[in-house]
Amino acid sequence: MAQTVPATNATEISVSELSSALKRTLEDRFGWVRVRGEISGYRGPHSSGHAYFSLKDEGARLDAVVWRGAFAKLKFKPQEGLEVVATGKITTFAGKSAYQIVVEQLEPAGVGALMALLEARRVKLAAEGLFDSARKKPLPFLPRIIGIVTSPTGAVIRDILHRLADRFPTRVILWPARVQGEGAAEEIAAGIAGLNALAEDRPDLIIVARGGGSLEDLWCFNEEIVVRAAAASLVPLISAVGHETDWTLLDHAADLRAPTPTAAAELGVPVRAELVARVAQAGGRGLAALVRLARERRAQFRAAARALPPPKAFVAQVGQRVDTLGDRMRAARAAQLAAGRLALAKLGVRLERQSPSLRVARLGERARAAAGRLEAARAAAKARRADGFAALARRWSLRLAEAQGVSARRAQEVGRAAARLGAAARRGVQARRVAATAAAQVFAAVNYRGVLARGYALALDADGGLLGGAGAARAAGAFTLRFGDGDMGVTAQGAAPKPARKTRRREGDAEPSLF
Repeated sequence: MAQTVPATNATEISVSELSSALKRTLEDRFGWVRVRGEISGYRGPHSSGHAYFSLKDEGARLDAVVWRGAFAKLKFKPQEGLEVVATGKITTFAGKSAYQIVVEQLEPAGVGALMALLEARRVKLAAEGLFDSARKKPLPFLPRIIGIVTSPTGAVIRDILHRLADRFPTRVILWPARVQGEGAAEEIAAGIAGLNALAEDRPDLIIVARGGGSLEDLWCFNEEIVVRAAAASLVPLISAVGHETDWTLLDHAADLRAPTPTAAAELGVPVRAELVARVAQAGGRGLAALVRLARERRAQFRAAARALPPPKAFVAQVGQRVDTLGDRMRAARAAQLAAGRLALAKLGVRLERQSPSLRVARLGERARAAAGRLEAARAAAKARRADGFAALARRWSLRLAEAQGVSARRAQEVGRAAARLGAAARRGVQARRVAATAAAQVFAAVNYRGVLARGYALALDADGGLLGGAGAARAAGAFTLRFGDGDMGVTAQGAAPKPARKTRRREGDAEPSLF
């Protein structure tokens, strides 16, 4: 049996209208709410700048979205698994028939959550070695310039400057930065990096300072960007954040932790008055030591003077040594003179043996013997050359006679050849002359000018071409007759006369041919 649908008077509405009505009802009913839950499925921020996640507890799940503008203002950024309290507006998302919260503010759910997050971050950074004591740098004994990163309007900077002025006045460079709230961590990290990057006035010591506060107030000093900037600092850094009981991650990364900002100033510089007193004390001790040394040296000198003999005895001993040395010098001079005389005598004997006159005489004898041998050798060489010249003359005489005979025979042969050549040349010239005469006669016989001279004529058209017959002449109408003594223009019978054009044959033009 079919089920019947009960009749109703409800008005039909569209899906969009129903979604809009639900959206208005939900937003009007709840408005602003604060929801506590654990972040799950965190996604973001996307390229659009928005972030999406869910808030969940033991029995339910609520979608959440943080728009780009609100995300930039969040004091705490969402992290997976963090328990938070989200403040925002409940609305619907018609595309999925779902409701969600648009988060405007986000904060951890109690100190326990913050401490858990802080401990997790501390373990992570410690594993990277940022807190190792081996990398910490010693502080300078007397820094010339101190860089301070803090708020320029708080009492901290005044306390530090006052304490520095009391202990040891030195130059201070203040890098202003917010020490609480949104953007504070970035400004503190930029201050540390900026002081390290100074070229001319680079400080010898950096102090990062802030007064006391709650864990939330000091949270910017627990951010990774601040800790990493402190660990990367090349300049020794003192962390002076909060009171003595306050600890931040910056304290672990700094080269030294000061319990208060005032204590940081005391750790940074010594007391000038104490240094002056120590210097004065050291100067007094040095002067006393010099006085004692002078007294000791004076006593030692006097003891040494007493040990020395009287001056007259000392001079007498020296005089005696001079006399002894004089006697020894005179004996040595006499022995040296005797040795010199003996050496001169030996040298005289040697010079006598090497007398120049004796050497000249011996050289003269050797020269005369050599001259005799040279003269004999010259005579023998001259005789040998004379014999050689005679033999050479005989050989050349025989060769000359032979050459003269050959020359006479060659002259006779040349004469006979010249006679034959002259006869042949005369015969050739005669034959060429006869041939040239015959050719001239033939040329004269066949030359058309000779024919014209015998009474013939050539018929030429207006262009100087030869007319071959009467038909060509009638076709030309007017033409030229060339005789042996000149040209004459004529007109063919039956044709209109045309003015005869006398053609001038240029030198080099071809003559008309009769053949």
